[in-house]
Amino acid sequence: MGQPLSASKAGLDLAKLGEAAHWLRPGTLQLPALPPLSLYVHLPWCLKKCPYCDFNSHAWGSDKGELPQAAYLQALVADLQQSLPLVWGRPVHSVFLGGGTPSLFEPWAIEQLLGQIRAMLPLVPDCEITLEANPGTFETDRFHGYRAAGVTRLSVGVQSFHNDSLRALGRVHDAHQAVAAVQEAAQAFDTFNIDLMYALPGQTLSALQHDLDTALGLSPPHLSIYHLTIEPNTWFERHPPVLPPEDEACDMLDMITQGTAEQGMARYEVSAYAQRGHACWHNTNYWQFGDYLGIGAGAHSKISFPHRVLRLIRYRDPALYQKQAMLGQAVSQGNEVARKDLAFEFALNAFRLKSGFALTDFSARTGLPLSALEPALAQAQQRGLIEQVDQRVKPSERGFDFLNDLVELFLPPDGKTTAVSAAQEQPLVFKPTH
Repeated sequence: MGQPLSASKAGLDLAKLGEAAHWLRPGTLQLPALPPLSLYVHLPWCLKKCPYCDFNSHAWGSDKGELPQAAYLQALVADLQQSLPLVWGRPVHSVFLGGGTPSLFEPWAIEQLLGQIRAMLPLVPDCEITLEANPGTFETDRFHGYRAAGVTRLSVGVQSFHNDSLRALGRVHDAHQAVAAVQEAAQAFDTFNIDLMYALPGQTLSALQHDLDTALGLSPPHLSIYHLTIEPNTWFERHPPVLPPEDEACDMLDMITQGTAEQGMARYEVSAYAQRGHACWHNTNYWQFGDYLGIGAGAHSKISFPHRVLRLIRYRDPALYQKQAMLGQAVSQGNEVARKDLAFEFALNAFRLKSGFALTDFSARTGLPLSALEPALAQAQQRGLIEQVDQRVKPSERGFDFLNDLVELFLPPDGKTTAVSAAQEQPLVFKPTH
């Protein structure tokens, strides 16, 4: 598991955590430069917990009174202040407000939050600032309020434009609200994303075609489409729905890939399609093994130093997180990424990208020599799972379809790892698509 941070009954040795000199001391890695840095902010509440969701989200219905927006923002600011020594002076290229349902927060709260972030971190002039929104929280002009607050990109969690599918997924909006929300997003933002899911309970190919046609008819610059999977500790795990058979799910993915291509959208990542110039910079930074500071309940961080890579996790429970953040102790656990895990962690992320990675990026992002990657690359090439042109490696068509098989070749010799992918916002292994 690498070298764990020292802990006590009160949690981590936070004094040591905040001392940049402790992490700048000599070590076994040699990173020539630090990677780009992103900021992830977790806003943990939803109107209702969806039966398929294994994210750190918590229902906040009207029976609980007003959402504690001001108190939570105060905790986020305290958390960020405590973290500054770890990223001091580094420019931030993207900010992602995820959840949960961040659009439960009013535009004034988002404006205050972004103002505090700008006061403490140097955001690059073209910094991408994304906010996740749920059509169930949609109100006329609300999205324009987010744009005025400083958000540059909206991600609308539609999941389906079919009412039967929305009910099966436990969503709080209907198809009409979904269309209205996307139309409002298109008016308010130059770039936005639609989230869809496929292989849903009872979904047919014709139903998916309707979802896809409706989504593409709204001309989104970016489309994220996820295969519904049954995750541990969810309602669906305890009460499994009947899903389409795997061969039909494969036909669905072929339909999606063909339909998006006809609209000029490239599949640049395993679950993402975009018009030219509209790929999500924040997510791409994850897949390129960039750094991200995560604040908020349950948020994960990956922070690089010249001789080590550090991972941190915040307290998951929102009330406990707020309490600990105000005490300057928002981090619940963390560790240095073990040298033996780095090749797998890199591959786990980089092969999500259709374009793969430059070989020089491996050493630049992990601090390891290329020899640490070469045995697994040789096996992957022998099995037809990768293509290598000059100094660039990318998954082949077969490798992109069977990412599990490809990534597993990069596991440490003992087959054990504590690796995480993109702050746990993506699964550690990939469901085969064919």
